[in-house]
Amino acid sequence: MNEDNDEKRSATSQKQMTTISQHSFGFSEPGQTNEEAFSISILENIEEEYGMFVWPCSIVLAEYIWQQRSFVTGKSVLELGAGTSLPGLVAANVGSDVTLTDDSTRPEVLGNMRRVCHLNKLNCKIMGITWGEWDLPIFNLQPSIILGADVLYDSKDFDNLFTTVTFLLQNTPGSVFITSYHNRSGHHLIEYLMVKWSLKCTKLLDAFSFMPSCKSSSLTGNILLVEITLDGQ
Repeated sequence: MNEDNDEKRSATSQKQMTTISQHSFGFSEPGQTNEEAFSISILENIEEEYGMFVWPCSIVLAEYIWQQRSFVTGKSVLELGAGTSLPGLVAANVGSDVTLTDDSTRPEVLGNMRRVCHLNKLNCKIMGITWGEWDLPIFNLQPSIILGADVLYDSKDFDNLFTTVTFLLQNTPGSVFITSYHNRSGHHLIEYLMVKWSLKCTKLLDAFSFMPSCKSSSLTGNILLVEITLDGQ
């Protein structure tokens, strides 16, 4: 009986910590029609770790996907370390075939991704992928576009991350990895990773160069966005 009460209290506490944030695209842009504009609702839990919170890099990457929607529409898109999945959900909303992935050892994050897809009435595939591990499903993935928001966070994860990214780029000729990150260590970080993994940075943007003022005003830090391909592609 006490165990049942503990479970109920835990579920109630988690529900109380959950909020829904709204993220709009297109409404404030001149020349946009009501049919093009949309909002994405995200379930966030302030008691959980980073996988259940919308970080600034996710907002930047989602905005970039919206602005580049003519390139993204109809493509196969995979988001790594998706967490609350805002960039991937924007891609799905503009007509991409989207697979959302996060660490296979974090079922609470994967479960939240499913709830967010249901909340927004978007049909995305959900998959557990642990960077650097070779579970069978990863061999069937051939995304044209790979997304990652703030995945360049912990240096101990870089080798596993880029092992996975490089494999996916090699598995789909002509594919691209698009990532937004806080420039915590200077641009030499990206330069080093490009050389180490035989990759090439094809585009480098400061987030404030393309973010609408209504969104950039809430951002802090030096956030960069890069597009990365295989070297020689």
